[in-house]
Amino acid sequence: MIKRLTFPNFILNAIFMVYCAICLIPLLIVLSVSLSDEQSIFQSGYHVIPLKFSLNAYSYILNGNSPILRAYLVTIIVTFVGTLLHLIISSLFAYSLSRKEVKYRSIISFLVVFCLLFSGGLVPSYILISKYLHLKDTIFVLFVPYLVSSVNVLIMRNFFTYTIPESIIESARIDGSGEFHTFLKLVLPLSTPVIATIGLFTAVFLWNDWFTAALYIENGKLYTLQFLLQSIMNNIAFLQGNALTQKAAALQPDETARMATCVLSVGPIILAYPYLQKYFVKGLTLGAVKS
Repeated sequence: MIKRLTFPNFILNAIFMVYCAICLIPLLIVLSVSLSDEQSIFQSGYHVIPLKFSLNAYSYILNGNSPILRAYLVTIIVTFVGTLLHLIISSLFAYSLSRKEVKYRSIISFLVVFCLLFSGGLVPSYILISKYLHLKDTIFVLFVPYLVSSVNVLIMRNFFTYTIPESIIESARIDGSGEFHTFLKLVLPLSTPVIATIGLFTAVFLWNDWFTAALYIENGKLYTLQFLLQSIMNNIAFLQGNALTQKAAALQPDETARMATCVLSVGPIILAYPYLQKYFVKGLTLGAVKS
């Protein structure tokens, strides 16, 4: 039996449809420009559907002479390694704080909350990372400072405390299972929602981070995709820095290449989001209901 929509529901659905269109149209225009010929953009402007289809922008970006391909690989490595290490360290830390038999866990939890509310600031962080840790101008500076997050640790701790049944852990101990084996074989499989949620949040942050590269990276080979994209937006000539002559540079795509870079930069996150979306609400609510 089909339920009829009432008049207020029809208006609400219409508002949401208009809002979705407002959100999607700019993305479609960016995609259309990236697939358009450069001359058609200058002659006719932007269109939702390309007037003259061309893949020159993507061909130029993905060829071996472009710095964008190297920046893309650096960003992929940083996002994958940083997210994996963040999940390992944060989950182990949060699980230890969730166990009542751990001594001084209340004090450690207080320090985690204190670090959440107060920080040393940008200047002390810069001095620590560059002078004492010697991470400046290395690929490690792009993800090592973000291996632990107070917010994520607290969410995971609450999830482990109030969602994982204590009887399961006690049964594993009776059977002779160690803490690490129990965590790996029992706790983690039951914690898929919070792991997926925190993992996606961390991956999105690392993928979109350009400020860290702007502060600590001077070697052009270690530029991240977002930092390179930000540089391109400020100076389009940066994209054509490898052109041998000025005449050859003029033949390279400008506007279409910028839009193609935007599409490539957001593509992996858009593809990963639908697979992890179902874990969002459950992972966040179960980890944040109690404190």
